[in-house]
Amino acid sequence: MTIAEILRRKGTQVISVAPHEGALAVAAVLAQHRIGAVLVRDATGAVRGIVSERDFIRALAAEGGEALLGMDAARLMTRVLHTVTPRTSVVEALGMMTDRRVRHLPVLAEDGSLAGLVSIGDLVKHRIVEIEHEAEELRSYVAQAG
Repeated sequence: MTIAEILRRKGTQVISVAPHEGALAVAAVLAQHRIGAVLVRDATGAVRGIVSERDFIRALAAEGGEALLGMDAARLMTRVLHTVTPRTSVVEALGMMTDRRVRHLPVLAEDGSLAGLVSIGDLVKHRIVEIEHEAEELRSYVAQAG
């Protein structure tokens, strides 16, 4: 199973904010969409980073509440992005998330354009469905053989 198949089921819409948007506006977007991270994209649509709940906590711990409120997305965001392609396997993507301790992976098409975003929840949900299906097939096989 590949990331492309996850995106076919989930969709390719990606919520994003502009680099100049303030911390409160970014938090409002996260809350409104009930998501844990949002991509930061410039006026051309290029991905510049990602702001996650973890970024808010790090900024709060390092700078304090007053400073956090004055920050914009460009200052809050994580700039180093770990990405996958539509052809990346779900198992490989889960391994990347585990090894790199990230919960969201932007999906880049072959031409480098943004194709979607997957979360660890998306991938775990898919693996659970896949494992349940395999278990049901095994039960059926055993029942027919026995």
